[in-house]
Amino acid sequence: MAIDSALLALAEADGVGFLRLYRWAPVCISFGRHEPATRRYDRAKIEALGVDVVRRPTGGRAVWHDAELTYAVAAPLGTLGTLAESCRRIHAMLRDGLALLGVTATLAPPPEQAVGPGGGNCFAIATGSELLVGDRKVAGSAQLRTDRALLQHGSLLLAGDQSPLARLGPVAPPSSPRSSHPHSNHPLGRPVGFGEAAEAVAEAARRWPGEWSRIARGWPIVERAAAYADGFRSQAWTWCR
Repeated sequence: MAIDSALLALAEADGVGFLRLYRWAPVCISFGRHEPATRRYDRAKIEALGVDVVRRPTGGRAVWHDAELTYAVAAPLGTLGTLAESCRRIHAMLRDGLALLGVTATLAPPPEQAVGPGGGNCFAIATGSELLVGDRKVAGSAQLRTDRALLQHGSLLLAGDQSPLARLGPVAPPSSPRSSHPHSNHPLGRPVGFGEAAEAVAEAARRWPGEWSRIARGWPIVERAAAYADGFRSQAWTWCR
């Protein structure tokens, strides 16, 4: 989260855009910026199990980060348009990446009713333009916008599901038509590894205008991120709501 915040700061300062693709080790829960996690999840149970928890700088609802690909897009505001336009363009890019893998995904229609940050985990309900494979939500996203730039986070499910979150809360998550029936262990219809998914998404992103270059591991983003790290390590931030 600190690295993604540093990328947002660079997008604000230099007008450069970034796509970052990564995974989590160990398994982790991330809460949305405004999510009432203290009401939705049992902190003592989570800590007793030794599960890592972090709160994102972006909005949305909880995600169980295990067999999935997480992406972050940081870009100047004018690059991708309005909030709705930017979400739609980013989700369309993910859809095109899945198409390169032979996976047919569609953009979800607008929800019949608004879903707040306390409405269960991120994958319980698909909101407008998020990705579906069949009737299953396979990618969810949330965005933070400043005066000059945006940061969008999203998670693309590669295996398993979000059921561990249901066992970590003091209250049962709301049921929904998209999450009420069992699914196979392969959300994309077949096994897809992280590397395969990351290369496909990166290839789809390269079709956007502009010059793209792969950033080497030696680039000093970790040093830049150090300024934000303590804030995301803080339990006062993680469990602020």
